[in-house]
Amino acid sequence: MISVFDMFKVGIGPSSSHTVAPMKAGKEFVDQLVEKIYFPPSLVSLLIFMFHFH
Repeated sequence: MISVFDMFKVGIGPSSSHTVAPMKAGKEFVDQLVEKIYFPPSLVSLLIFMFHFH
């Protein structure tokens, strides 16, 4: 059975139809970037630490 959420996506803002596609494109870009770039563990730890206390 297909639900309404399978057919439609909920986005940000009043004009969510204009924000869903850029959000999906941005996520795809970041996912591909993370696969191709090596992040040293020390950099990842630093970013997590900074994000936690920001």
